[in-house]
Amino acid sequence: MDSRLPCLILLILTGLVKSAADNITRKHDYCVLGAGPAGLQMGYFLSKAKRDYIILERNSGPGSFFNIYPRHRRLISINKIHTGRQNREFNLRHDWNSLLSDKPELLFKRHSREFYPPADAFPRYLSMYEKVLGLRVRYGVDIGRIRAVQSAASRSYILTDQHATDYKCSVLLVATGLWVPQEVDFVGSDLVEGYESISTDPEDYKNQAVLILGKGNSAFETAQSILGRASRVHMVSPRPVRLAWQTHYVGDLRAINNEIIDTYQLKSLDGLVEACLDKLVIVQQKQQYRKRSGTKQHKEKKGQLYVTLKKYIQTQYEKNNSDVMAEELPGYHIDNFSMRKPYDRVIRCLGFRFNFSIFDSSACPPNSENARGRLPRVTAWYEGHDTPGLFVLGTAAHSRDYRSSAGGFVHGFRYTVRAVHHVLEHRYHGTTWSSKKVLTTQLQSWILKRVGEASGLYQMFDVLGDVIIRKGTHFEYVEEFPLQALPQFSSLSGHEVSDNGLLVLVMQYGKKKIDYLGRGRAVTDWTKAWKSNFLHPVLYFYDTLPTEEEMKLRPNGWPLPRPKAIHHMVEDFLTEWESPISHLQPLRHFLEYSLQTDLRAFYAESCFRSSLTNRKPPLFCRQGYVKQQGIVSNSQPWLHIGDAGPIHTEQEVGTSGATFPNYLAQVGTSMSSGLKHDF
Repeated sequence: MDSRLPCLILLILTGLVKSAADNITRKHDYCVLGAGPAGLQMGYFLSKAKRDYIILERNSGPGSFFNIYPRHRRLISINKIHTGRQNREFNLRHDWNSLLSDKPELLFKRHSREFYPPADAFPRYLSMYEKVLGLRVRYGVDIGRIRAVQSAASRSYILTDQHATDYKCSVLLVATGLWVPQEVDFVGSDLVEGYESISTDPEDYKNQAVLILGKGNSAFETAQSILGRASRVHMVSPRPVRLAWQTHYVGDLRAINNEIIDTYQLKSLDGLVEACLDKLVIVQQKQQYRKRSGTKQHKEKKGQLYVTLKKYIQTQYEKNNSDVMAEELPGYHIDNFSMRKPYDRVIRCLGFRFNFSIFDSSACPPNSENARGRLPRVTAWYEGHDTPGLFVLGTAAHSRDYRSSAGGFVHGFRYTVRAVHHVLEHRYHGTTWSSKKVLTTQLQSWILKRVGEASGLYQMFDVLGDVIIRKGTHFEYVEEFPLQALPQFSSLSGHEVSDNGLLVLVMQYGKKKIDYLGRGRAVTDWTKAWKSNFLHPVLYFYDTLPTEEEMKLRPNGWPLPRPKAIHHMVEDFLTEWESPISHLQPLRHFLEYSLQTDLRAFYAESCFRSSLTNRKPPLFCRQGYVKQQGIVSNSQPWLHIGDAGPIHTEQEVGTSGATFPNYLAQVGTSMSSGLKHDF
């Protein structure tokens, strides 16, 4: 026998084993597609709940998008380290980069102290987050196909990677973000450079005329980087520029990128133009031409690009054919056409879209109706339409609050991811959405604590809200529930709503368009709180849960249908809703009216005297005094029933030794309600 035969057999068997290993199907309860911030955030919650999951990432590290974008390497997400407060929850309102965890050291500020941090710091932060928490991430797995398999008992998803390895999961959590460049088809599009591939060296644009397609942050970031080198920079899009400080949408133009607005308004060669991009034609004129007036002939630089309009094109061209006659240029028809001068470069900066191509027809969520179809359509609880068991997380789920809240950004979707996890825990594991039991007499203090520090409500205004369910002498307080899913509240959360009604706490901006830098922009009179223009708390009271039909018919711009009663807490310049006359007293009166109960607070001796003279002392005394809570009046012992005194919740005890102003008692409000709670 040939001595080489055993070795040959061994090699064949090894190859067969390797081939079998490559084609094995790996099974998990949860597959998270993408190790960006949304994928890692969900990984944290799944890991904490001890669930069977895997995070699949095609690149070699987390947050790979931020290794490339933004191209000019400066994030526009706020990193405000110094707030004057030690309260972690409050500080997250001004930390737009950190993910949620139970480890206080896992904050982005460890990687950058800059207010607008460098983009390179974010992947480093995500890598630290993953390693410290021990998240289960498999790198180098490029999923090329996703299909759904329906059995008699259940539905599952199969993900196939570049090595033909299958991953089968009961629940698919898509956190791939947006990374496919958004393009517009028009004649001459082959002459356009893409944001994803342009040079970021300003010297490459020296003395060049540049036209930028788009007016989002990527377009303005590009314009700003070349302002000092380019001879002129023009920007074109169908709509005028939208400024974030006017729209309150963080995806609109931020001040850090808007220097070209100065040079445009102060007439320094740069400018902004409105035109439908699909009606433009980019051409490369290859011969000289004479103006219609017969004056001096102009010889242009070789390779310069001209902008014309589709309506002037006399011949039918292929999409990317850029040969036209002089008569087809707009300057031939309109001698003062805005973009009549040639450009050296045309750059496309139109943002990104979701990658639908990896889904086959059995698993592909439909395109959303907003965001020009760039995003998948999802339910109010972020499950794909017609794709049960497939949830969309992070930026890709922004269709729910596109241009209305912060769900497309880290400081917003870290909270929507947590909401999705609550839904998963209840649906697949029978775990009720976490809640807090709050006594009726503590309700006002707890609401004030939430509006004073909660970051989820603050960032995801109009989208997430606290649902407060009355249960006899106490309330079940459910935090940060998706408002548009309120008709399905019981099935999604596991909490039943009784006939005693419910309250919903939301943060809202005013709906009226005003001059946000003009006089009279802010409302300070608490009797006109409903006219507040800036972010402020709003309470809705319902007898029963709103129906889906009522949700569809809600007033335009409202996050919820019309309630039985509504209360706006007047906006506050310091965003501290703790003023006794403007905030506390109106809130208490609203709660008493809606709940038909007495929420006044009393001194201990008042409760003692009331207990001696009344069969049924006030609610505060029954829930506070009998449990040895209350304040002994040491300065005004004559204050009795009808005068307010504080009650401390378990969370408030020992948190402050502040002296209360005398006017608190005069307005009949709970003194403890105005305290800051810093933990």
